[in-house]
Amino acid sequence: MIRWVYAFVDRPRDRFDAAAAFWTAVTDTTLSAPRGADGEFATFLPNGGEDAFLKLQAVGEGNGSHLDLAVERPRALADDAVALGAEVVAEHGAWVVLRSPAGQLFCAVPWHREYRRPPVFAGTRVDQVTIDIPAEAYEAETEFWTELTGWTVDKGSRQEFRVVQSPAELPVRLLLHRLDEPRPTGAHLDLACADRWATREAHEALGATFVAEHGNWIVMRDPADGIYCLTGRNPVTGTL
Repeated sequence: MIRWVYAFVDRPRDRFDAAAAFWTAVTDTTLSAPRGADGEFATFLPNGGEDAFLKLQAVGEGNGSHLDLAVERPRALADDAVALGAEVVAEHGAWVVLRSPAGQLFCAVPWHREYRRPPVFAGTRVDQVTIDIPAEAYEAETEFWTELTGWTVDKGSRQEFRVVQSPAELPVRLLLHRLDEPRPTGAHLDLACADRWATREAHEALGATFVAEHGNWIVMRDPADGIYCLTGRNPVTGTL
């Protein structure tokens, strides 16, 4: 059983500080001290004392996102993932790095009794990781995440979307997006917004830039050059 979910902002080392400044501002958090062998990890700590769920990682390449699934027995979750078609990338004692069948990195990590989901801030909430999946791998990847999480899968607002809906007490859910164009699997963060246009203006004032608008969502680029989206979903309920 997945007890908690962490979403990661993955950015190149030379963009680490820019990502930290932006994401602390838009989530009302304070960045922890860096940790890891090269100081590559940090956590966005909620200022209200709730449990953290957003982290920052300096990566050698790429500019996206990934998930940590927190469970009581990470090794067992990793074994289940491998049985469903994932592969182990690296083992780090208490936690395991894996790659999904379509190529999305994620980790199985220990649960540390997190349970207090941070509140909505300034009409927004980071509450979704979208995995962008090539069409030929989409059905198998959907089946993988459905079986691994045990969560309900719903149709999205458009035919290319499926929502792997986490329980209400968890901070992050998954949106599986079938790509039209051939490119590698990747992931990005989504923020549910009470007013996505007002949020766009606020984020632009902090250095983000507008990329495109697609009906119920706005594509943005943060100051660290990472893509994310502002959606028209209710930040409290997650519904459109």
